[in-house]
Amino acid sequence: MPTVAVDKEDLWDRLGYKYSAEEFDRLLFEFGLELDEDTTEEVEALKKKGLPAERPQLKIEIPANRYDLLCIEGIARAIRVFLGRDKPPEYKLVQPKDGGFITATIAPETKQIRPYFACAVLRNVKFTPRSYESFIDLQDKLHQNICRRRQFVAIGTHDLDTLKPPFSYEARPPKDIQFVPLSKHKSYTAEELMTVYESEKHLAKYLPIIKDSPVYPIIYDSTRQVASMPPIINSDHSKITLDTRNVWVDVTATDETKLGVVINIITTMFSEYCEEPFTIEPCKVIYPDGTERITPDLAYLPMTTHASYVNSCTGLTLQAVDVARLLERMTLTAAVDESDATGDSVAVQVPPTRPDILHECDLMEDAAIAYGFNNLPDTFPHTSTVAQPLELSKLSDIIRREWALAGFTEVLPLILCSHEENFDWLNRKDPGTLAVRIANPKTLEFQVVRTSLLQGLLKTIRENRSHSLPIRVFESSDVVIKDTKMERQARNVRHAAAVWCNKTAGFEVVHGMLDRAMQMLEVPRIASSDTKATHGYYIKERNDPTFFPGRAATIYYRRPQKRTSLDTLKHAFSLNGDEEIGVLGILHPTVLEKFEIGYPCSAVEFTLEPFRKAASPVAHNK
Repeated sequence: MPTVAVDKEDLWDRLGYKYSAEEFDRLLFEFGLELDEDTTEEVEALKKKGLPAERPQLKIEIPANRYDLLCIEGIARAIRVFLGRDKPPEYKLVQPKDGGFITATIAPETKQIRPYFACAVLRNVKFTPRSYESFIDLQDKLHQNICRRRQFVAIGTHDLDTLKPPFSYEARPPKDIQFVPLSKHKSYTAEELMTVYESEKHLAKYLPIIKDSPVYPIIYDSTRQVASMPPIINSDHSKITLDTRNVWVDVTATDETKLGVVINIITTMFSEYCEEPFTIEPCKVIYPDGTERITPDLAYLPMTTHASYVNSCTGLTLQAVDVARLLERMTLTAAVDESDATGDSVAVQVPPTRPDILHECDLMEDAAIAYGFNNLPDTFPHTSTVAQPLELSKLSDIIRREWALAGFTEVLPLILCSHEENFDWLNRKDPGTLAVRIANPKTLEFQVVRTSLLQGLLKTIRENRSHSLPIRVFESSDVVIKDTKMERQARNVRHAAAVWCNKTAGFEVVHGMLDRAMQMLEVPRIASSDTKATHGYYIKERNDPTFFPGRAATIYYRRPQKRTSLDTLKHAFSLNGDEEIGVLGILHPTVLEKFEIGYPCSAVEFTLEPFRKAASPVAHNK
């Protein structure tokens, strides 16, 4: 969840009350937020030492979908409404005094890079140093949150008095774009800027978004003065300052839904600084096909909830008027729906600042927050159920207990790993039909869902290689593989794996771990040539690049069954139903080298799925 740092004294002034740390922590908890840190003590300690210190701050954890709480303005506004000190503000669009909208025309070429555009004007704004800093900080918070580091949406803010509308949003080859970027004193082409900003940390991370595109997005005014090159940098010519009075906000995006959310949040949050609070001047956006849109769209979303639904979820006995009163405390506009003869319905108007409200259950949750989760009655459920463990969980517990008694330590690595760790580092090839890939991985370490437990165990040994030998670790958990037969195109498979690391390979140790596991699962060991055995497991030598040549084996399992003479004949000709359930062996030196392990290791890994039995029937009280 994002953390927002707000000036403590400024927040007290906005709330009209100075809270103690305990009081404010309790208030935030009731509202559904959490106080992460109060820097007052740190500031006081620095002042006593005669060192420079900033004003005390409160660091507040915000739910990821509450974009209206990413700045002090939104937090103070929401808390005042929650406490009943203010009514929910009404956000309005006001036409320009001359009656003409500022227009922005979108060129067809923008479809190649960032096709969506919106803009708005905040008139007669009066910034203070702290409100100006909050304005910039909100943009950064939105960029890191819903905008996904500017990949989906990018925000630009400009001093409108330095530009001459109408505007044009275009996409041009980088060599044809030239302007003086923010905080620079000379003009650069877009190609040159890609090189210049490679060494600047705060901007280098955004360059790949457009760097390889044949055209870059660019915004011009009517004199061809560049306003912005989203999502990288604004022009120095139109930068906003404390003296700025009219702010033009531009938003470009690859996602139209997120575009609407961002333009609404950035304008509504700071419209309180306008000469007429909570008013925004809209702009007209003309799309390549001639379609005209007025942005932002501050229309309230009409929704309906029911007192009976809220009561069924919370255990309360509220009337519709009570539910409406609770929703009003959450910055929503609500009233009893007079058209409903039962008196059960509540008509709700969701403001443009609350894009997190998507369903009636969201309204129920807000009503419960306003009522107070700690005030909800404790009730017994209407139904009585008898729980039982999943069969796979019981199998895992058997393995975990026995291997722990054998002196091995259970570990819990992450289920996500890099593609290299899952395949290349284990000397395995990716068939393309096995691993589930993450579509938009945050880092190279989390590219695929693991298909084996070995890489997690080996990474654990690598991070603990300073410990005394032997290192003995195991895990019993899920791997995920693609399965086109499943509705979700993938399935979980429960595996158990163990690794022994010592000065000697210890193949006999992992072999013993396998034998002990099978003994506890009541699976006898049989010979691979035994055609008469109806149940059991056996191992056969295999060639596997993950393991040392001649020191690897496949684990086979024969399910319990009644064998006929035909089954015996099929087995003799290798047409048997024995299934491969795992491997064991001494790991190849190249595998150990890639995981930076300097000692030989032996490993065993097998699936627990074949040992699963039907769950026992649940007992019923009659």
